[in-house]
Amino acid sequence: MTRRRDAILREMGLAPLWRLRGGAEESGEPVVEAPPPPAVAEAPLARPTAVQRGHGDSPAPARRPAAPQMPQRAAVPEVVPPPRVQPAGDLASLGWDALEARILGCEGCVLCQRRKQAVPGVGDRQADWLFVGEGPGAEEDERGEPFVGQAGRLLDAMLATIGLQRGHDVYIANAVKCRPPNNRTPEADELAACFPYLRRQIELIQPRLIVALGRPAAQALLNQEVKISAARGKTFRYGDIPVVVTYHPAYLLRNQPDKAKAWEDLCFARKTMRALRDEA
Repeated sequence: MTRRRDAILREMGLAPLWRLRGGAEESGEPVVEAPPPPAVAEAPLARPTAVQRGHGDSPAPARRPAAPQMPQRAAVPEVVPPPRVQPAGDLASLGWDALEARILGCEGCVLCQRRKQAVPGVGDRQADWLFVGEGPGAEEDERGEPFVGQAGRLLDAMLATIGLQRGHDVYIANAVKCRPPNNRTPEADELAACFPYLRRQIELIQPRLIVALGRPAAQALLNQEVKISAARGKTFRYGDIPVVVTYHPAYLLRNQPDKAKAWEDLCFARKTMRALRDEA
C-alpha cells in the first residue's frame, strides 16, 4: 500500500513524501530527502481586501475604485468692508449749511445703512438752551426733524412749563443723527462716530446751558458712565458749559410717575440758567 500510495502521489506531483526520520529507522524504509522544489513563476499578489472572510462567507462585491478626493477649499469668511468714516478733523471749518450737508451724507457708522434720512437738528442757531436727546425715531426718520413724534409732543409740553418754546432761544439735537434699528439704544461706537457733529454744533451755537435728555446723551456729552437717578439735581460741565441731566421724554411715556422728577429737573435747569444770566 505504501509503494502504491507513493506512486500515486508522484503522479500528482506530490512526491516524495516526507517521513519522520525516527519512523523510517524503525520501519526499515529508506529516508528520501526532498529535492528542491521546482522553480515556479511568482503570481502577482492579490490586492488585500478590507475584511477577511471565512469559508462560509459570500464573496465581497467588487468595489469601484474610489474617485480621487479633491482637497477641500477652506471656507473663506465673508469680508464686510468697514464703513466710510467722515474725517472729524475738518469739521472745525464748517459753517451750518456745510455741516448739515455733511451730516445728511454721512456714512460714518452702520446706522446709515437703514436710515431714510439723517436728522441734524432744529431750532435757534444762537440759542441759550441746547437740548440733546438720544437719536431719531421712526417719525423723525421720516420727516428729518428731531422730537416730532409722541415723545416730541411731550418735550414741547415740558418746555412750555418753564416758559420755553421750540425754535425760540432753544435748539434741539440728538447724540446720533440716524435712527437706530427698532429704536434701540445707540452703541458706544455709533455715539463716538457721530459725536464730532454734535461737538461742532455746540461750537456754532455756543449755548449757555445744555440739558441732556437720557443716559446715552449724558454719556456722550460727559464721556463717562451716567446713572440718571444719581445725576439728577447736579451740574456737570461740557468744557465751560453747564450740563443738567434728566429723563428722556420717551422714557417718561413708559414711566409716568417719573414725570414729576423731570419737572423738578427742569425747574433746576431754569434756576441754573437764571444764575448764569445774572453772572453775565
